[in-house]
Amino acid sequence: MDILTVRNLTKNFYLHNPGLKIKSCRDINIVLQKGEFIGIAGLSGAGKSTILKCINRSYLPMEGEIIYDSEAFGRIDLAAASEREIIYLRRREIGYVSQFLNVMPRTTAKEHVMNALIDTGEDRQKAETEAVKMLVYFRLPENLWGIYPGTFSGGERLRLNLAHAMVKKPRLLLLDEPTASLDNKTKLLVKEILTGLKDKKTSMIGIFHDIEFMEGVCDRVFNISEGAIIS
Repeated sequence: MDILTVRNLTKNFYLHNPGLKIKSCRDINIVLQKGEFIGIAGLSGAGKSTILKCINRSYLPMEGEIIYDSEAFGRIDLAAASEREIIYLRRREIGYVSQFLNVMPRTTAKEHVMNALIDTGEDRQKAETEAVKMLVYFRLPENLWGIYPGTFSGGERLRLNLAHAMVKKPRLLLLDEPTASLDNKTKLLVKEILTGLKDKKTSMIGIFHDIEFMEGVCDRVFNISEGAIIS
């Protein structure tokens, strides 16, 4: 059974001063089954991240539908959902992980993971217990838990991003180039983590530059060129 169906998704950007229209992605059609991992590959600027950001509703699509099978709302079109519904889904059902770290100032690594649960209404004691489990699971050294993560390495930031997203146990996980600029050892750790999540039936869509990395992890791979699926 599908958990996500993207139909005829199109997104353009406009630069009003020079009067330019930038075509980012067009007529994208993807069906993600429950427990499946789909990879999206393509050159920089091909429109890969735009697709994920439209699913996450960081971008508002111009055309098309993004039908998500929500536990709370049933089958809902993310492209037309209210802001209240989107906020709820981000907090409780949909996780988003990127290569970049977005943490509130003066927030430690452990607090960052805890806050993901506190935002859902969980009490602080339970949030701390679950945050510790996630930090251990994603192998972030304990001596970093009480530190502001602005000084973390790329691999440490990625593991913190994964812990922050997964502590909520999302049904759908979106991965936007999480292995960019990582060394091979850290990439192997990421691959092991994603394989474990897949074994737990987490549904995922991931963007990767490294095609070899995706082999054996993704069930299917879509290739994107100039905003369109070519294979």
